Amino acid sequence: MTTTPPPWPGDPLPERELELAAADRAVDALCRTRPEGGLLVYSGAAGIGKTSVLARVRARAAERCTVRTTRADPGTTAVPFHTARALFAPDLADTDGLAALLGPHRALAGPALGLTTPGDEPADPQGVQDALVALTARAARRHRARPLVLVLDDAHWADGESLGWLAALGPRLARLPLLLVVAHRPTEHAAEESRPHLDALGTAARLRVTLRALSPEAAAGLTRRALGTGADAALGRALWDATGGSPYELAELLARLREHPLDPGADQASAVRELAATVRGHRLADRLGGLGPDAARLAWAAAVLGAGIPLRLAASLAGLSPGRQATATGELRAARVLNPGDTIDFTHPLVAGAVYDAVPRSLRTTFHGRAAWLLTAEGHSPAAAARHLLEVHPDQDPALVEQLRRAAREHLAVGAPDAARRCLERALREPPEHHLRAHVHHELGCAALLTSPADTVRHLRTALELPGLDDTLRADATFRLAQALAHNQQMREASLSVAFAAATTEPGPERLRLQAAHFMYDAFRATEDDGPGRSRRLAQLADPLAGETNAERALLTLRAFDGMLRGENHTVVAEFCERALTDGHPAPGLGWTDTAWGFEYPCLAGITYAWIDELDRAEELFGEAVRAYEISGWSGGHLAFAHMLTGAVLRRRGRLAEAETRLRESLRLADRIGTGLPVHWDAVCLLVDTLLARGRTADAQRLAEARGFGPPYPDAMILPDAPSVHGRLLLALGRTDEAVAALEAASAVAERGRHNPVWAPWRRDLAGALATRDPERARALTRRLRVDAERFGTPTALGMALGCEAALAPAGAAPALHARAVAHLEESPARDELARARVALGLATGDRDQLHRGLLLARTCGADALAEQARSALA
Repeated sequence: MTTTPPPWPGDPLPERELELAAADRAVDALCRTRPEGGLLVYSGAAGIGKTSVLARVRARAAERCTVRTTRADPGTTAVPFHTARALFAPDLADTDGLAALLGPHRALAGPALGLTTPGDEPADPQGVQDALVALTARAARRHRARPLVLVLDDAHWADGESLGWLAALGPRLARLPLLLVVAHRPTEHAAEESRPHLDALGTAARLRVTLRALSPEAAAGLTRRALGTGADAALGRALWDATGGSPYELAELLARLREHPLDPGADQASAVRELAATVRGHRLADRLGGLGPDAARLAWAAAVLGAGIPLRLAASLAGLSPGRQATATGELRAARVLNPGDTIDFTHPLVAGAVYDAVPRSLRTTFHGRAAWLLTAEGHSPAAAARHLLEVHPDQDPALVEQLRRAAREHLAVGAPDAARRCLERALREPPEHHLRAHVHHELGCAALLTSPADTVRHLRTALELPGLDDTLRADATFRLAQALAHNQQMREASLSVAFAAATTEPGPERLRLQAAHFMYDAFRATEDDGPGRSRRLAQLADPLAGETNAERALLTLRAFDGMLRGENHTVVAEFCERALTDGHPAPGLGWTDTAWGFEYPCLAGITYAWIDELDRAEELFGEAVRAYEISGWSGGHLAFAHMLTGAVLRRRGRLAEAETRLRESLRLADRIGTGLPVHWDAVCLLVDTLLARGRTADAQRLAEARGFGPPYPDAMILPDAPSVHGRLLLALGRTDEAVAALEAASAVAERGRHNPVWAPWRRDLAGALATRDPERARALTRRLRVDAERFGTPTALGMALGCEAALAPAGAAPALHARAVAHLEESPARDELARARVALGLATGDRDQLHRGLLLARTCGADALAEQARSALA
């Protein structure tokens, strides 16, 4: 794309030496033997000279580097990934190297960059963004001989999807052989969703420069350079007064004065002020009136179509023949409205904006409607024409509604849900025909699911209130509504929504799907009115099922999960898991990336396996999840959850250092998509638990305080039991009174019928806290803990219960109980619990072999405090 040359080509830019020197230093760093990338951001008001600075930066960088440049345009703000495509156009045109450039992310980056046809399912926006970041890194490494410089002008008009990619790229630039140079107006000129991205670019920038107006001295120097040394200082001052030091307006005035010098006898100040008024605002567009109707209509049509569109389409939109187009084009170039070339390229954004504003409102709407038709006729997709349809006045046009719905599907397929939302919101304003309104609300709710749960809830509720959805779509809308409510920590509302729908749906697969969802969201609630009653109803429904359909498998999964929480015998629970899976894997339609049922069911199966000591099965399932999400490009909340679950398995195994790493990665991924999500609570709870197991109490406390971990808890169950973990943290901190109160509150899980002593080990910790304060109560807690453990039957539960009993037993009875705990835990996958039991046995009996074996195992697990305790005892 051509860009406006500096107003004084060949000459140094006045009062921009420091800004250009900063760019020179950045290019020098990029061209070193060990390249150092970076980000430069130039900001300033319209006409302040950003484009001129970037032109000089490009020219200097091109001597040693590969430069890719583009300029955003108001007409492309609503076109997803337009800026990304423009920046990489030369690389994307290289068919020989394209496959290597796209790499393993072809399925995600290809549709976003317009290289491949998008699929039928929505793409994960975070996955697409990550794919573009990876593609950029590969492109940078391909150009090591002449390092890559990306230059983006007028970034405030760039589409939000491209800005999100650049904002994600910013913090990584120092580690890449790549320099990014961005210029934009103050962020209030950007679309609301783009402002955070511009702010993020500024934060990540090596240098952020705000360009200032030129001084009177610079204006006087430019006046002499343009008009000759005979131009007096008074004229230079008058020009500065009239323009406020704006480089663009100053250059325009000097160009006018070269062509039409002032009358020597005229009042220079008044003449300059009058002339200055013609280069800004509506007076700038008034110049078109002197060029004739053809030039005006061509300029108007070009302003509506936007930069980069062939001029012949602008002429067609304006209704001009080729001959009249040529004449009008020449006039517009002579008047410095358009730059030379076959595509639309205004000399300055101020000119383009003034011309667009000058288009009569009714004609502007007509032009936008015809522009959409022209682009479609040229073979462009509905998504490309959609930006014009957004500007058309509502007129109950069914065809327009259908175009916008198709455009929304295309936007979703390339990972641009915000663009899809804009199309569907505009379709609602048309409005759609009565029988289609529920469908559009349903589509809009689905489009907003990843970006705005509140909007999803509003639109899906509206869709369900309107006629028009068949049973399958109504069930789907209800299911997604519940997902959005759960995502928003509204578990009770999620449960009620599917319960009502199930009660009003005819018997069949959809009703079973809704019933399963009802049981699931009830199980996810932190509190409920009748937990044991729900468990009985679920057992009555699920126990006879063989697992022949996905509805049956979903109910069996919930039955297994509920049985695990209630502490039923682990062999019975495992049998329900087996019936819920197909050869140990999720059945087709119930997989990790299947959207009809959601990822919750295979997730619950894996969690169940993790807490009944079947950790190999859990690890296999969660490994499948990570691979499925990475292959599919689901790198948002789903991948964060998969890493959290993998961390949970590592924690259960006692591989504490690895668990900590995986859980921190889960938090990093989750932080990219929001705060306070269920995955945040789960990852933080597990990480606090892991840090406590490592003996890093201060780290656990800092994490809990930074993340707000503690009461009040959300209305969603946290993995594992959060009050138990919080109580253990308070105990480790020596805040015993608070710990006892917290652990007493944790006993509420027992009132819900949940007696799994490994999931919610509050009894063990509370017994320890009460050992000296209330020994009788402590012994009663250990007896009940032993009953629960024997009922559950896993080696981990039995070993933990015996270890707790041994800690409170008389000195003579303790060694035998410790030995039995070790024997059970030798059969358990929880290596850290075995290490703790060996150290306890060694301390109780003076057995140095047990202490030594406990020390080695604690070191292997990463249980640093336990290892130090054993080492001290051995010393």
